[in-house]
Parts: sequence; C-alpha cells; structure tokens
Amino acid sequence: MSTLILFNKPYGVLCQFTGEPGRETLAGYIPVPGVYAAGRLDTDSEGLLVLTDDGALQARIADPRHKLAKTYLVQVEGVPDEAALEALRAGVNLGDFITRPCQARLVCEPAWLWPRNPPIRERKSIPTCWLEIVLKEGKNRQVRRMTAKVGFPTLRLVRARIGGWSLDGIAPGEWRQIVVEPTGAPTTPASISSPRPRPSSRRDGAPPQRPTRRRS
Repeated sequence: MSTLILFNKPYGVLCQFTGEPGRETLAGYIPVPGVYAAGRLDTDSEGLLVLTDDGALQARIADPRHKLAKTYLVQVEGVPDEAALEALRAGVNLGDFITRPCQARLVCEPAWLWPRNPPIRERKSIPTCWLEIVLKEGKNRQVRRMTAKVGFPTLRLVRARIGGWSLDGIAPGEWRQIVVEPTGAPTTPASISSPRPRPSSRRDGAPPQRPTRRRS
C-alpha cells in the first residue's frame, strides 16, 4: 500500500520541501518523510496539493495522459460573457501551445471559502466574479494564462479537487493522510495533522470545518 497526503496549501507556500530563507515550504506543514508532490501548484495559488511516497502513483496523478480532472475556482477581474466562456471551453492558443477543451462556467463564490491572506487587490470600478474551470492537463500557470488571454485576468486561484480527492473538511494549512491500494483507490483516512494553530478564516466568523482526529 502507498501513502497519499491531501494538503490544503495556503497562499505563498512553495511546493517543495526546501527553499530560500524566509520562504514558507511544505516542510513547515508536513512532517512526513519520503513524500513528494504529485504535480505542482503555483506559490500564489491555493488549495489541494496531493503528495505521495509512490513514484508510479505520483506519475499517474501528474501525467495529463491519464486525464485526471482538476477543478479550479478562479476569481477574475470583470465578468466573462458566454463568448469568453466558450473560448475557454474550446481551447485557448497561448502561443507556445493550445489548451485542450475543458469545462468553464460562472459560479457563486463558495460559502466555505476562506479569505485570502493577503487579500487580493481589487479595483472599485471593475467588478469581479468566480469561475469553475475543470482541466485534464496542467501546464505552468495555465489557468492564469487562459483567463488573461480571453480578457479576464485571474485575481485568485484555488484548486478544489483532483480526480476523486477534494478539499472537503481540510482547512488551509492542514492535511489528511490516507492509505491507497495498489490500484490507486483510496481506503479509510488514516490520520490528520495541523502543524500549527491558525485563526478562524471564515468570512462569517465561524471556523472552517475541521475533520475529526482519529485516535490510535
């Protein structure tokens, strides 16, 4: 069996265990030896990062040939019309490559979403809105480049789901460890850890839903 970790990466954390002095890395959150990120998430992006100690599983998750869907919640500047959404769905020519067809739709801001720290910079004269974009690939800064290309720059990017794994019950900076069968199917959650206490982050003042710790 393999170890798999679901981590809710905060803004500003590098997707690596070593880094420059003064920069937050995964080492400050995940004290589990031998695990590595299956795919990356930009430093200025937030949300679900999957780590594992299984090289084959890592490749299966990260490799776009396996078409593992990745769901992003994207706050953009402006409000895309149907033509802009259709351009995203059809594939965007980014110069060095053309993105594959994907799903893209307008959504309401999720009630469970925590405020970003630091907050995004908004211009009072320009509205913002949220999109849900589902990709089966994930090249460097792809979502940001896609929305900018159709005229709506990304202000905030949160990855909510990778395949069947999601952020459900995992607060920013927390992680859940699960055991994975050789087929890649997850079994019962094994443990949860929060390396350091964090203040409440819900906009309504209520703490984010936190999963129950299992007792050994």
